[in-house]
Amino acid sequence: MRVRVDKIIVRRRLRKELEDIESLMESMRKYGQLCPIIINSHNELLAGERRLTAAIRLGWPTIEAIVLDKDDELEMLEIELEENLARANLSNSEIDEGLKRLAKLRNPSIFRRILNFFKRLFRKIFKKRRHW
Repeated sequence: MRVRVDKIIVRRRLRKELEDIESLMESMRKYGQLCPIIINSHNELLAGERRLTAAIRLGWPTIEAIVLDKDDELEMLEIELEENLARANLSNSEIDEGLKRLAKLRNPSIFRRILNFFKRLFRKIFKKRRHW
């Protein structure tokens, strides 16, 4: 569900430093919000402070949120910890592989460019025929 950012209450948080907000803002500007924040039924933030901060700095009036019916301080802290600890970052080899694949897609070989040209051409031709 979408929630107004000015209605979200941020209480005492574990994370003290919201590192690298600029790169998160750039990602959100380019791709949108990929993961919702988590709030409780009282609009108190449980997880996603960096995403919320980035959205506010981007001037977004609303943000996508998941609402969990949690208002017990123990449960709220458990969710904040879980969201930050359970996440597994990519390994260095996975990052390297992803960057190599991205470079290939951004700079295709001449053969791939020709193949992509004909794919687009045939899609246009057959798309027009369906509309006849």
